[in-house]
Amino acid sequence: MNLGAFSVSLAVKDLAASRRFYETLGFTVFGGEADQGWLILRNGDTTIGLFQGMFDRNILTFNPGFAQDMSFPEAFTDVRELETALRKAGVDIQESTTAKSPSGPAHIVLTDPDGNPVLIDQHR
Repeated sequence: MNLGAFSVSLAVKDLAASRRFYETLGFTVFGGEADQGWLILRNGDTTIGLFQGMFDRNILTFNPGFAQDMSFPEAFTDVRELETALRKAGVDIQESTTAKSPSGPAHIVLTDPDGNPVLIDQHR
């Protein structure tokens, strides 16, 4: 099961302070909109998202259709296929937008056994 690129989405209290902290660790801003309360930072192949006021908890995030180097592989496993396989395996899906369209952007949310949210978020 290929889930695509992995990142951690951090629920931060102060976006500017978190940005400064992670920049000190060698991360640089790759994307996002600070005025909207979110930034994507990268350090090598490591990606973190900083989100102020958007989430209650940190989230493990996977992006089908993106490789870890942020390239766009031609072939990838669509989030709808992933959802079908996960449901078949007995995984409880708490949220899904896959029924809105037969292809393209969509996401599902599940929770691991320790209560950590897992977001599978396809943008293409």
